[in-house]
Amino acid sequence: MRKQWTIPHAAAGINETARIKRRSKSGTLWTAVKKHRFYYYLILPGIVYFLVFHYLPMLGIVIAFKDISEFDVFHDMLYGEWVGLKHFSMFLESIYFWNVMSNTLLISIYKLLWGFPAPIVLALLVNEARNRLFARVFQTIAYMPHFLSWVVIAGLMMNFFSTQIGFVNGIVRLFGGEPVFFLGSADYFRSLLVGSHVWHTVGWNTILYLAAMTGIDPQLYEAARMDGADKWRQTIHVTLPGIMHVIVILLIFNIGNLLNAGFEQTLLLYSPAVYQVSDIVDTYVYREGITSLHYSYTAAVGLFKNAVALILVLTANYAAKRLNQESLF
Repeated sequence: MRKQWTIPHAAAGINETARIKRRSKSGTLWTAVKKHRFYYYLILPGIVYFLVFHYLPMLGIVIAFKDISEFDVFHDMLYGEWVGLKHFSMFLESIYFWNVMSNTLLISIYKLLWGFPAPIVLALLVNEARNRLFARVFQTIAYMPHFLSWVVIAGLMMNFFSTQIGFVNGIVRLFGGEPVFFLGSADYFRSLLVGSHVWHTVGWNTILYLAAMTGIDPQLYEAARMDGADKWRQTIHVTLPGIMHVIVILLIFNIGNLLNAGFEQTLLLYSPAVYQVSDIVDTYVYREGITSLHYSYTAAVGLFKNAVALILVLTANYAAKRLNQESLF
């Protein structure tokens, strides 16, 4: 006789099959990890870095919602009085709020307007260079500043624009003018920030676009030439659409960083004489938190800044999806 299976027996058989499949998948996964363990060893320092310096500090978010004493931080983090949004309200009502926010946004927007298209233009020029040796040498010279720290760049700028030994003021004197303290002038400081930022980042970002251009099918250029397209039209209709996915992704990242106006760069170059045009959120947090020991207040300011950055990223990503462009998620 043929064996009759009841519903409980069938369910038990299905469960056993599912367990076998799960064990098989876990075994396959562990085998793959074991096989490629050296690759995982390579990414291990990066994982540890992000855990220690990016994820573990998130536990300190609670500081923004409590009154923390500078003399007993850890005790107050655990047992301090919960004050809710008190410190956020203090920042929004502060006399410094509009100044630091406007400076941060203006400097970031200037950097975006000048710094974002610059590597695209440079990559297009390098890609069209006929002499490949010249293109490689030029590209190397262009991205060398990326490997200089802002400390070194700040030192170079202080000497370059010095009123005593500066090259720029030397030219000013040569034409009969009076030396100008550029780094202490509200009229010039933002321009110097933006210019040094572009010089520091343009070469490295160019590499990303050149790498994207290598993935464009050469037959597209050949078809464009057969249709009578010159270099300009090939750039507009072939090259730019071919790297548009990279442009959109980097634009989303840049929009998300609008409230990161360059803490290290600004801190090293600014002075009280230009606070009115250079004091950004990060330098304000540094002075209030590290110098004045207002931990709870500055934690709230930092959390506010990151919340706005998250909204900017989500908005830019949503806009990219609506325009049928590449998006982060």
